[in-house]
Amino acid sequence: MFSVVPKVIWNKIYPCDENNLCNWSMRCLLIDTGNRTILIDCGIGDKQTEKFFGNYYLNGKDNLKGSIEKAGYTTDDITDVILTHLHFDHAGGAISWNEDKTDYVPTFPHAIYWTSRQQWEWAVDPNNREKASFLKENILPIREKGTLKLVDGDTGLYPGISVRLYHGHTHGQVIPFISYKGKTIVYMGDLLPSTAHIPLPYVMSYDTRPLVTLEEKEIFMKEAAEKEYILFFEHDINHECCTVHMTEKGVRMKEAFPLRDIL
Repeated sequence: MFSVVPKVIWNKIYPCDENNLCNWSMRCLLIDTGNRTILIDCGIGDKQTEKFFGNYYLNGKDNLKGSIEKAGYTTDDITDVILTHLHFDHAGGAISWNEDKTDYVPTFPHAIYWTSRQQWEWAVDPNNREKASFLKENILPIREKGTLKLVDGDTGLYPGISVRLYHGHTHGQVIPFISYKGKTIVYMGDLLPSTAHIPLPYVMSYDTRPLVTLEEKEIFMKEAAEKEYILFFEHDINHECCTVHMTEKGVRMKEAFPLRDIL
């Protein structure tokens, strides 16, 4: 998760266990605009084998459907799903088994599924480095059985909700920007997995183009500090949101807080 940064340094910031494993979240975001009910990312899902899940040491009692229902909605209520990218830990929950496990169906039957054209084409014909992260059962049924819409570049989807494309982690990663109460909330996906990744050298080994990630991060982080963006983290188990500011060492975290503090 921290690539060239030595463990003796990153372990003080985001500690691992005795097996060298760090605990991460798969935190999705539900947006109710009054006209649309939009879900950003879908987590890992539940249709893979026990052996597959055993490799990732999933823990906690939350699941996607239960969390949506806890918020007062159902899977039928979701009108849009924005998939930042199609790695299994972000798109796995988009598709589910049918009742008798004979076929795959969209988890959100009434939803438009959004991602970028670049990411879709990258995922359906994967390179050998990312092939294990793009599972065809998570991806192909979206087009075959659901409503798939592809964006070609930075664009607005709905009033107050726009997306930008980034290419360091994987080609065509979609990062949503949400206008809310005069602020901009940015769903960070894998552009910035956690607060521990704010310093520029903290780039994941998972990134296919780490030097591109460095360039993208540097530009984005300066903008985030100047415009006081609220960064919403998908993978940081300790912090849901933070703001950043410029310091003599570069951009650093200013304040961390739960999302409910700004609702």
